[in-house]
Amino acid sequence: MQRASRLTRELSLLATEPPPGITCWQNGKLDDLRAQILGGVDTPYEKGIFNLEIIVPERYPFEPPKIRFLTPIYHPNIDSAGRICLDVLKLPPKGAWRPSLNISTLLTSIQLLMAEPNPDDPLMANISSEYKYNKQLFLLNAREWTEKYAGQ
Repeated sequence: MQRASRLTRELSLLATEPPPGITCWQNGKLDDLRAQILGGVDTPYEKGIFNLEIIVPERYPFEPPKIRFLTPIYHPNIDSAGRICLDVLKLPPKGAWRPSLNISTLLTSIQLLMAEPNPDDPLMANISSEYKYNKQLFLLNAREWTEKYAGQ
């Protein structure tokens, strides 16, 4: 019950006051959500629209939602299945999830990760080393993927 009312509140806030460049909506059921994040200006993801799937667990907010990219993205912290390496998406001790966080905060954190990858905690080692040691090639590849998969 608590989960449903909290989710309803969060979704209505996301609908009325969404973070810049982020939209989120129900995909049929209350615990199955979809989101879109616009690629940030001055990033290789600029002009891209990235779709995400959000599955809200039974124990939410005591357990973080499972969020993954549905749109392929060339990024050191996001793998080919769309899984995201981000501390706020995991429970402690390895992660930083807290029940005070919400879906809006998580989507904003993902948007920030897109703008500023963390090459020291990669899911994709090859993309991470490219980001660290050949930034121009990384930017070129990331832009190509954005045009190919996330272009309008």
